[in-house]
Amino acid sequence: MENNIVLKQIYERKSHRAFLDAEITKEDKEKILMAAAMAPTAGNQQLYTILDITNQSLKEKLSVTCDHQPFIAEAKMVLIFLADCRKWYEAYLVIGESPRKPGAGDLLLAVSDANIAAQNAVIAAESLGIGSCYIGDIMENCEEVKKLLQLPEYVFPAAMLVFGYPTEQQKERAKPNRFPLSYIVRENSYGNISAEETIEALKLRAYPAVSDIKTWLSAFCKRKYNSDFAKEMSRSVAEYLKEYER
Repeated sequence: MENNIVLKQIYERKSHRAFLDAEITKEDKEKILMAAAMAPTAGNQQLYTILDITNQSLKEKLSVTCDHQPFIAEAKMVLIFLADCRKWYEAYLVIGESPRKPGAGDLLLAVSDANIAAQNAVIAAESLGIGSCYIGDIMENCEEVKKLLQLPEYVFPAAMLVFGYPTEQQKERAKPNRFPLSYIVRENSYGNISAEETIEALKLRAYPAVSDIKTWLSAFCKRKYNSDFAKEMSRSVAEYLKEYER
């Protein structure tokens, strides 16, 4: 058992998708948001904006657009982390500079900033006994999400988090295993990671009870990678990113 409380919380943290009917206090919400704001950031620019979704109707709409996941609407706190390339760009314009328009590199940097801040929020919540779950589907149906959230140009929904006090069933549920470090850590260069090595690592990871890894992997490909929602996410994100190519 890990004695370092921070490492213990990181190691044991898992996603929660069912919550008790108990409100998160204003004080704890502020602690979580402050932790997000204290995250590492490129050039201390904080290239993100956090939306605190308190409108129940909006939560319900997001639960539909984000691949029909009802627990989103039931969460006690919903935060959306926006990769924001707009604010600094407009500040440069106001002082009379002639900045180039934000490009793909700026967007990737902002997405990185937003996700680092989001993870700080996750760890802060965990320390307070509050569970969380990332919702990657916020990138799906980008056109509709953009309208719902009234997002201006050069602002992209990088991540969404839902929070609440987990039920006993959620707390007792085993955390899925991760890949062994020998598979995900490489020294100095990527090297040659073969498909066979990936399959062997999968056998050691979260599915030791699966006797037929080929059947499991085939089903996972159909359910996740080749799914309609994954295709829609790629399409809508590609369309959304066109504003960075002008």
